[in-house]
Amino acid sequence: MSLEILVPGLTALLAAMFAAALLDQYLQRRRAYQLVWSAGMTFFAIGSACEAIAAALGWNEGLYRTWYLTGAVWTAGWLGLGTAFLLGRTRFGYAFALCLLLAGLFTFLTPRRFPTEYADAGSMPLIYLIAAGVLALAVAVETYFQNERWPYMAALGVIGATVASIALMFTISIPAPGYSLDPGTGIPTGSVLPGTLRLLTPFMNITGAFALTLGALFSAYMFMPKRRVLDYSLDAGQPGDQFLFNLFIAPIAITVNLVASIPGAVRDLLTGRIHSRVPATLLIAVGALIPTVTDSLNRFGSTELFQVGKFLSVVLLFAGFLVSIEIFREIRVPFTGIVLRGARHEHSEAAGSER
Repeated sequence: MSLEILVPGLTALLAAMFAAALLDQYLQRRRAYQLVWSAGMTFFAIGSACEAIAAALGWNEGLYRTWYLTGAVWTAGWLGLGTAFLLGRTRFGYAFALCLLLAGLFTFLTPRRFPTEYADAGSMPLIYLIAAGVLALAVAVETYFQNERWPYMAALGVIGATVASIALMFTISIPAPGYSLDPGTGIPTGSVLPGTLRLLTPFMNITGAFALTLGALFSAYMFMPKRRVLDYSLDAGQPGDQFLFNLFIAPIAITVNLVASIPGAVRDLLTGRIHSRVPATLLIAVGALIPTVTDSLNRFGSTELFQVGKFLSVVLLFAGFLVSIEIFREIRVPFTGIVLRGARHEHSEAAGSER
């Protein structure tokens, strides 16, 4: 069996197992982020399975349409949304609002950078930008008032983009042979699809990948023993100008404090006193970044790295979720009573000031 079949096949299998385990945890604990992550990993599994089947039997139009929706459009967006629900009680909403705004801006500017490729996009880039801006504002306002409903505002964007992609996909015709492949790498591309649909890919991927990565780092910062070098406050009760200043310096302060806290976190890790979310979320952050790197390398013809990158991504994501007691308090065979590892308890709690 060739690597072109084996690697995406293993990726699909592991992602499917991961999705089942998350769904099983959701049925036991009813945490929204577990259900949303399960959906994201299901899409990951389907997209990878399409690549494995195509490597074995060849591409066809149905396989290509399924791959594009699940793998190219939906996966990252739904995984990022799961992070929003996980951190719904924190002020991470500001970061998610920024992710939405950046995604909308990138989506708007892409046709201007590649006018020929997106000549049929019409006014949709502007509509996507306005939608992203409105959602970003809504998420930021809900976060400001410490309202835990902001993840549902984020969900409107992800679900809306998902529904729009389905509607667009089933109202277009694809010229023969019904799919498009990169001539240098053999990896499927979206070049035969209309710009209105293709622009949903950066909209979902930038929002989701940034949210997943930043959320993982934010969680690590929240739950590690902190050394506060720079102070800041996002308390909504402070004067407006002071709040805006603190909002501006918060990313810098968090980054500096995160780096300064690493020695203490390493010490707690070696003594077994670290909160499970710290190593877990760092694994998740790396797992979210790897596909970004390998997708870029794929443009230079590194097809093997493209497939291996997705496999490593799901391995690290799965490992990160398993380590986290918040997500998997106990580990068992999904949908059975067979417990592989019993309930675990933390030695430390998150700092309330970051919530």
